[in-house]
Amino acid sequence: MIPLSLYIHFPWCIQKCPYCDFNSHKNNSTLYVPYMQTLIEDITEILPMVWGRRIHSIFIGGGTPSLMPPELLDRFFSQLRQLLNFDPNIEITMEANPGTVDSQYFKAYREIGINRLSIGIQSLNDIQLEKIGRIHSSGEALRAFEIARSVGFDNINCDLMFGLPGQDLSGALSDLRQIIALKPEHISHYQLTLEPNTYFHRYEPELPEEEIIENMQIEAHQLLREAGFQHYEVSAFAQPGRESQHNRNYWEFGDYLGIGAGAHGKITMQNDCSIYRTQLEKHPRTYIEKSAKERLLKTKIDPKDLPFEFFLNTLRLKSGVPTNYWSERTFLPLTEIAFFLRECRQLGYLENFSEMIKPTEKGHLFVNTMLESFIE
Repeated sequence: MIPLSLYIHFPWCIQKCPYCDFNSHKNNSTLYVPYMQTLIEDITEILPMVWGRRIHSIFIGGGTPSLMPPELLDRFFSQLRQLLNFDPNIEITMEANPGTVDSQYFKAYREIGINRLSIGIQSLNDIQLEKIGRIHSSGEALRAFEIARSVGFDNINCDLMFGLPGQDLSGALSDLRQIIALKPEHISHYQLTLEPNTYFHRYEPELPEEEIIENMQIEAHQLLREAGFQHYEVSAFAQPGRESQHNRNYWEFGDYLGIGAGAHGKITMQNDCSIYRTQLEKHPRTYIEKSAKERLLKTKIDPKDLPFEFFLNTLRLKSGVPTNYWSERTFLPLTEIAFFLRECRQLGYLENFSEMIKPTEKGHLFVNTMLESFIE
């Protein structure tokens, strides 16, 4: 059975960051209660498609989920456990903004069953934090990590960005060294990009030159290797055994339920060898007002689109995936991609293993080139 995860979207923030293209809105706590009940309605509506399957991981993202009152989250999880079959070793991650950290909230989250935190630190330079519109200071970020440890979180991810406005190589590496010194289990280290429909896309800040950004990335990877972090995905680094199980399921073309405003899902129906994408109404208020059937859009994926979707995810993993995942998770024969695999191996992008689809070091640097050649 293909692994199944659950993504829960919490769409509110204190303020929207100028680089953010996620579905987030100005905080409105009056909608929290009806919103959480609507999440349960989503699960009830989708449940027949995954009946009897076990949930291996949960990720609560946003927005800023750490705004959520623990008593509300506790009630929600009590209902959730009655509807879904949780794996005994389930990984449950919550995103947290250091500017909204409350020690009592963190303690309560841990007691509810959240066993992994993802803290959006982004930088430990107060000038940089102000430039990218974050509501927290470097001191608050460090305090958030300290509080998380003190209440029992032993699996923490730190989000860190590089290539920030006016940032130089020294500043980027200083941020990373400070994060490494905290000894988190996982670091997401990624470049600031100017996404469409964001403030930064309309009013472009002055970013470092390409050569400087490239050096930031090269030297950062060296620092992370020396600190014992394994580079297992394009922007993800983990201590041994501490990879994000939830995100890894995405990258292995696993299944996931998506609930909450604007959430997406992917569900495989083994009985008729079909795969569906699900998408929910985007605006929180409209999402709450519509009925479960009205707000859910289900689309069957055309088999001709499956090869690109499969490789868009799996080629991000440095370890690759077993070749048999192709047929098991797309229901298509290996002959559909034989030419692509052969060509990429000849170009040195993929290892020459028949039992694995695994990028080489060169291939990991040129994932987009492989995808472009596939489209062609």
